[in-house]
Amino acid sequence: MDTGANKVSKPKVALVWHGDRETRDTVNLDEHRLGPTAAAMRSVGLDVEPAVYNDDFAGEVRDQLLQVDGVQVWVNPIEQGRGREKLDAMLKDVADAGVFVSAHPDTIQKMGTKEVLYRMRETSLGSDVHVYRSLQDLQAQLPGCLGQGKPRVLKQYRGHSGNGIWKVSPGPQNSDLVLVRHAARGSVEQEMRFDEFIAICEPYFEGEGRMIDQAYQERLVDGMVRCYLVSDRVAGFGRQEINALLPAPPGSPPEDAPQPGPRLYHPATKPEFQEIKRKMEQQWLPELLETLGLAVGELPLLWDADLLFGPKDRDGKDTYVLCEINVSSVYPYPEDAMLPLAGAMRDRLSLRTIA
Repeated sequence: MDTGANKVSKPKVALVWHGDRETRDTVNLDEHRLGPTAAAMRSVGLDVEPAVYNDDFAGEVRDQLLQVDGVQVWVNPIEQGRGREKLDAMLKDVADAGVFVSAHPDTIQKMGTKEVLYRMRETSLGSDVHVYRSLQDLQAQLPGCLGQGKPRVLKQYRGHSGNGIWKVSPGPQNSDLVLVRHAARGSVEQEMRFDEFIAICEPYFEGEGRMIDQAYQERLVDGMVRCYLVSDRVAGFGRQEINALLPAPPGSPPEDAPQPGPRLYHPATKPEFQEIKRKMEQQWLPELLETLGLAVGELPLLWDADLLFGPKDRDGKDTYVLCEINVSSVYPYPEDAMLPLAGAMRDRLSLRTIA
């Protein structure tokens, strides 16, 4: 008779996302958007549970996470006006107690903020990038960049969904005007005084805030490729034809600018993306690890890199420019990446058990 004494319990994983008290108390994981992810993890021998998070009951979530073996987090840098400071501190405590946390807040700080563009500027994915660490720096240095006669794209240090990302173009010659467009959905280009735009940017410098200034990529009309990775292996792609900062057609009013279209998802085996896959795994990722001082084992289990099209090379082939790296809340992501993510979580927990 099996008394259960020799049974090996399954490793337990908590899936963390932001929500309110009612959601935490009533959620059915199988009916949630992360249900397929949970199913994939169960299929590789993991026990999975939901862990809805909110600053208002952070202690309760902390107690829950201390009872599991691994944590996979989907929480944006800003949720309903709140940052991740309290959540990140709690996740560090949980990780220090021996629970595996992905993505660890220290890793997010290294690769998941817009400053990664500045740190990567000298690599093969780099571009013309500056960093402004104070409002005074922005006010003093941005005119020099705009004086080159081309648009710039300014990005707040941590954000998502286009919030805090601005295309700034020089206004009429010998004027203090600039043309600006916010990347948030539904925004249109506006003409305003330079000091008015500076005032808009003031909140982005609160605390440890800063802004990253990247040269506008003229091939934005060709869209963007999102490369999804599970740790150090490409697990799928997303392709978006229209970017939020694409201008209106010549002679048309600003409100006629095309709005972003849907992102289409593809498996890592799709032929048209094989060159990107090869470069990511063999060139770009090693450069990223060396530049940021990261080991492969510190990479998030699930992350993605947004790639813009750079100028064609002398042979007419595409080049790519890093637009941003998403780590905090990578969703949605390709279905083809679900089993690799589940397997990576299982393997990571197995290694920790052996250790």
